[in-house]
Amino acid sequence: MKNFALVTGASKGIGRAIAFSLARRNYNLLLVARSENELKLLRELLIQKYGISVEYFVTDLSQREAAKGVANWLSFNNFEVSVLVNNAGYGLWGDFSELDLTEQLNMVQLNVNTLVELSHYIIPYLKKHSKSYILNVSSTAAYQAVPTLALYAASKSFVLSFTRALRHELREGPISVTCICPGPVDTGFAERAGLNALSKMAQAFNMKPEEVAEFAVRGMLKGRAEVIPGPTNFISAFATRLLPKNLIENAAAGIYKLQ
Repeated sequence: MKNFALVTGASKGIGRAIAFSLARRNYNLLLVARSENELKLLRELLIQKYGISVEYFVTDLSQREAAKGVANWLSFNNFEVSVLVNNAGYGLWGDFSELDLTEQLNMVQLNVNTLVELSHYIIPYLKKHSKSYILNVSSTAAYQAVPTLALYAASKSFVLSFTRALRHELREGPISVTCICPGPVDTGFAERAGLNALSKMAQAFNMKPEEVAEFAVRGMLKGRAEVIPGPTNFISAFATRLLPKNLIENAAAGIYKLQ
């Protein structure tokens, strides 16, 4: 029976790039996102280019019960999963008190709840293998509070903390758990978050999704706990441990407040 890598948010950005990175390593793929047209085209491209097996499932993971729907799809089709990539996520820019509460809760549902639920549903699949992996996508925003991205940064802090704790709990078994924490990436994040344009400072440090994906997959396969791609991002994340929190928060606010 074929083993698969399951990638959420696979239709674009980092998730799409991770799908390609895994395909190059001869992984069969299960792709999950809400855009059927993009998933269908991606499936055809991956099959044609790499000769692997690719299936997809269309769902909006920001909605409750979406993770259960994915789990039911896996069970119904008897898919065997040896890699789980929890990539799906997005941010919302603006003051917490002024943003629509429902939209913010949908973001938390996706960034936090769905990730947790999928991990819980799929760990039993992963335990069947001699070696398997969970890759959770966080952000350098996880290392500090970010005014005007308050709930997004908090959700990514959760992802990082949860990943490290889960890694420790599973350390005696076959599952290796890794968290990738990229900084600014050249994806549709800014548009989805409601940023009119990233500041010049943020743009200067943009990485390509393909670069981040390679850091992520290599780090996952090497069994690393935490991956921060790019020297600038690594330094900035390390600095948050040394500098006063109010200084870091003022600097973070300055990047986005002037949008």
